[in-house]
Amino acid sequence: MQIRNFSIIAHIDHGKSTLADRMLEATQTVEARKMKEQVLDSMDLERERGITIKMQPVRMEYQSEGETYEFNLIDTPGHIDFSYEVSRALQAVEGVLLLVDSTQGVQAQTLTTLQMAKDLGLKIIPVLTKTDVPHSRPDEVGEEVVNLLGCAKEEIKLVSGKTGDGVPELLDTIKNEIPAPAPSQSDDFRGLIFDFQYSNHRGIIVFMRVVDGQVKKGDTLKFAASKRSFTALEVGVVKPEEFPVESLGAGEIGYIVTGLKEPGVAGVGDTLMLDKSNVEPLPGYQQARPVVWSSVFPENQDDFTQLKQALDRLQLSDSSLSYEEESSGVLGRGFRCGFLGMLHMEIITERLRREFNIDIIITAPSISYEVTWSDGRVENIYAANRFPEHGEKVSVREPWVLGQIILPGDYMGNIMTLLYEHEGSVIDTEVFSDGRTLLTIEMPLRELMRGFFDRLKNASSGYASLSYEIAEMRDASVTKLDVLVAEEIVPAFSRVVGMVRAEVEAKAITEKLYTTLPRQQFVVKIQAKVMGKITATKKISALKKDVTGHLYGGDITRKMKLREKQKKGKVKALERGKVHIPQDVFMKMMKNE
Repeated sequence: MQIRNFSIIAHIDHGKSTLADRMLEATQTVEARKMKEQVLDSMDLERERGITIKMQPVRMEYQSEGETYEFNLIDTPGHIDFSYEVSRALQAVEGVLLLVDSTQGVQAQTLTTLQMAKDLGLKIIPVLTKTDVPHSRPDEVGEEVVNLLGCAKEEIKLVSGKTGDGVPELLDTIKNEIPAPAPSQSDDFRGLIFDFQYSNHRGIIVFMRVVDGQVKKGDTLKFAASKRSFTALEVGVVKPEEFPVESLGAGEIGYIVTGLKEPGVAGVGDTLMLDKSNVEPLPGYQQARPVVWSSVFPENQDDFTQLKQALDRLQLSDSSLSYEEESSGVLGRGFRCGFLGMLHMEIITERLRREFNIDIIITAPSISYEVTWSDGRVENIYAANRFPEHGEKVSVREPWVLGQIILPGDYMGNIMTLLYEHEGSVIDTEVFSDGRTLLTIEMPLRELMRGFFDRLKNASSGYASLSYEIAEMRDASVTKLDVLVAEEIVPAFSRVVGMVRAEVEAKAITEKLYTTLPRQQFVVKIQAKVMGKITATKKISALKKDVTGHLYGGDITRKMKLREKQKKGKVKALERGKVHIPQDVFMKMMKNE
């Protein structure tokens, strides 16, 4: 059989999954009666949001001129959080379809993935989608693609994922232009893992591309990174249901059932090899590196064990999720979790709620700071209560991001204001033929996490797109913000903020606490302390109770005695000064807006 391995790269919502549906129909991989939208998006969350979260390989058989071709498509996520997974998937194929929405033009995240494909030397086929829509602009957008790739305009394929126009011609182009896999360099088996999932009955199922040799059911294999051995219980291909086969040879893409039920053994980008083999692992493997941290606590402490089991289960199918146990004096026991980005965090917490039915509290996301103490010790700190106090002789560094924003020229003023508010700066600008501008920017990661994505969409009426990568560590201009209630620091409310925004943040947190904290029997002072001084104060007035309300008649001195007694009681309460902060106040303060 002739093999063609390819992937589709596109920005979110440019019709990648819809085009994949039409290809499955055209090659009769899925029967018409079983056809549904987003066939390759198996998660409810993916179908609801219309985005791809997990990769999905599928094998199609394409008949042309009396020959049968084996097309292996890997459907990849478009969001920037998953760029490492996408880079591994691209290493498993020989060509890509560069999908651009003909109504919107090239977007920032497409540029990032396209650069990966170019670096790997893959064959790139440009495709314009949504050409059936009345406001489609194939000529203008085609011009952009020509400038981007340096290809001829005739090479750009026009398709409609909705009507299926142009799909047969596209399949023909894939057959003619994407090269067949290179022949095996050795007889020793090597396979590149680009994704895996977990099944209750069969354990971890890895999806991989066979680079050298062949693999069959019953072979004893091992993971190069974790050194864990196992016996292949089943070898097969995805059509898009799992279909067992005798063996997989060089150039083929399929799955292997491992039977393993422990987290941390499989990893995206790892190499599979025969247990007794000493071949070199494939290059490019990295451990997933979390960039955003957040604490997850069960609302009810009785659910702690269930939450631990849920995180274990999620980690079996997502090696990029990392977590460690922590306990808070206020919220009890929970987990400090590391995520690839804000979308990854959103998806994991949503899955905890849906798939495992656990009510959870999530703290505001934070990043990791590199602190060098006065004795030369270097420590990575991502919890505010461990951050050095103001005045300590330490140097603090934080990660910065290098980003690209593509936006229509009309919104340039709004975006510049937004960048100024988020401590960002523009390094370079480039204007496209359709009048849109590409800005290359840099900003601290902590500012990107402060709702920058949403504000960018608001400032540009939804037209701007952003992609970013972690650049380098730089000296950080940050400080710790402490909150005092009745002149006592409450560690759960501490956070690390930028010096520039310290006062604004201090006012905002005292205001929020002022509106959520119930009144006490005495006046309660709420203060925010930044850089060793109090910068914001609010006072909650005491509860007033008419202690003489039940009296009637008699001498005025009876009432005076009771009021005097009440006054002494309030003085005593103020001296003790202990404020009981209810659980729901912590929840309201912790919950990430």
